[in-house]
Amino acid sequence: MKNALPLAVAIAAAAPALAQVQITEWMYSGNSGEYIEFTNLGGTAVSFAGWVYDDDSRHATAAAGGFDLSGFGMVDAGESVLITEDDAGSFRANWGLAASVKVLGNYTNNIGRGDEINLFDAGGNLVDRLAYGDQVFAGTIRAQTAAGTPVSIAALGPQSVMAGDWVLSATTDAYGSVMAASGDVGNPGQFILAAVPEPETYAMLLAGLGLIGSIARRRRAR
Repeated sequence: MKNALPLAVAIAAAAPALAQVQITEWMYSGNSGEYIEFTNLGGTAVSFAGWVYDDDSRHATAAAGGFDLSGFGMVDAGESVLITEDDAGSFRANWGLAASVKVLGNYTNNIGRGDEINLFDAGGNLVDRLAYGDQVFAGTIRAQTAAGTPVSIAALGPQSVMAGDWVLSATTDAYGSVMAASGDVGNPGQFILAAVPEPETYAMLLAGLGLIGSIARRRRAR
């Protein structure tokens, strides 16, 4: 994956503040339907059996009305998966996605201009939430026909979109965004960080991780 080393280092540095699986992209209204992307930022695969998505209704189980994500199966470390209100096959063709990119289609828990995206695990526990709305959170984007993309790993931490933390996808951006056959713009199925730290930044991040690990080991030894 492009920028794999910066991504791995940045994720590792932010790991204490982030859940392993995060909401990494959304488009609430597109010419070919809305979509939401989830990415496994951890170092191990995650089973999505029993996991669900819902909007601001916050249904934490499929029985209660959440959209069942079990069809994703095991989601590998670094893998991004997608849900869409469109048919999965049509969505994949529209964006030119490889067969290896997992897509679940035809969900009816649609999101609006101002809404929530909620991800729950098999126990009904909230894994991640993104509350957004350009009319609710001043200075934030309107992800209509262009997807919302986080500018950094840190941007994934807050449960509400903060001004400047997410930007609209553009075909000229550094996130790998493309124009779909329908004219929508986004980078579904891949999560790329545009900001690439300098080598000395890597060293500082890795040194910090080493210090954290050393402290944790000493605490366990007590």
